[in-house]
Amino acid sequence: MSVQKRILVINSLYSPHIGGGAEIISKIQVEGLQAHGFHVAVLATGPDQGLHEEVIDNVKVYRAGLKNLYWHFNDRKPGKLIRLGWHLNDRYNSGMRKHVREVIERERPDVVICHNLAGWSISAWDEISSKNIPIIQVLHDLYLACSNFTMFKNGHACEKQCATCKVLRSKHSIASNKVTAVVGVSNFILNKLTGMGYFAKSAKYAIHNAREIPDTGLKEPVTGKQPLKFGYIGTLAAVKGVEWLIEEFQALDIDATLTIAGKGKDDYEAHLKSIAHSDKIKFIGYANSKDFYTSIDVSVIPSLWPDTFPGVAFEASAYHVPAIATKIGGLPEIIKDGENGILCDPTDRTSLKEAIMLMYNNAQLRNKLAHNARKTVENLLSVDRMINDYKKVIESTLT
Repeated sequence: MSVQKRILVINSLYSPHIGGGAEIISKIQVEGLQAHGFHVAVLATGPDQGLHEEVIDNVKVYRAGLKNLYWHFNDRKPGKLIRLGWHLNDRYNSGMRKHVREVIERERPDVVICHNLAGWSISAWDEISSKNIPIIQVLHDLYLACSNFTMFKNGHACEKQCATCKVLRSKHSIASNKVTAVVGVSNFILNKLTGMGYFAKSAKYAIHNAREIPDTGLKEPVTGKQPLKFGYIGTLAAVKGVEWLIEEFQALDIDATLTIAGKGKDDYEAHLKSIAHSDKIKFIGYANSKDFYTSIDVSVIPSLWPDTFPGVAFEASAYHVPAIATKIGGLPEIIKDGENGILCDPTDRTSLKEAIMLMYNNAQLRNKLAHNARKTVENLLSVDRMINDYKKVIESTLT
């Protein structure tokens, strides 16, 4: 009988602290690997100083108090200077190394899987590699190249690093040579960072995220006797293109509604509501995914930045809802033009309006896309597939 391999998973946050998709996927991964016979422990940042241990859904979780100006999982937005100070500290937070060291000493992992390193910084790589433990780095966003994680500034996606990020990320590409294997949650994010010189010595893999979503069945097609229901669900932020969507939608004279689900910074959310003059546009705040998708006819994902692998895209298809999405980032790896949705160009302001009109005027196309949608993402609905792919990376890394 083979010896049970021990894995330490490091992420910025862990349940019940959910900052985004990385926390959802890392929890699925942790529980899946444990179910497949690995001994798995988690290390995340937390609100209280020191190192604390608890059990979450049968998984041992360590939470370390963040040694920085504030804990980043916080609804309150600090001032600009304080945020800059936080990012300066996060270039290389040597104070967090002792927590990594202590947990490694307790857990004796055979391999460490790192997800988001915000708060930990790349000092975690140095501590792990100093113990000669292989590192698997999972890429969810552009944190390693951009202090804002997005490479998006002044309303546009950045073609290259700005001066600030060059300073704040000056040593990250060289430090990435300590990583044994790198996994991109999309081909886009993997190619983006490796193309910038990161992970030159690492084995490279792309493993698409997965979530199990029950099949709610194909909805009855819209007959034309009722308004066509468009919907957006996600964070209300400039990078997500919600303002663009509102402006284009309300400029159209069509029998349709737009439901916007999700929350954002209070000031930006207020701005969006102030520009939404049409009574056909409704903001509903947080919404259950199943309830949301079963209540709309077309999902809109108007990202202005190259989103790495947004779960809302394959969620829409899983619920048999055709999508309009921008053809950037990891979105084209999920939404296939003419198969389960329509792709538009964020650099062409009229392209979103044209896509909305195409969906509105062509019921036959909508029904075809809805009929195909779930089949196109079946691979993304298999957690077993994702876990088995990670098992292969772990086994290859340990040989």
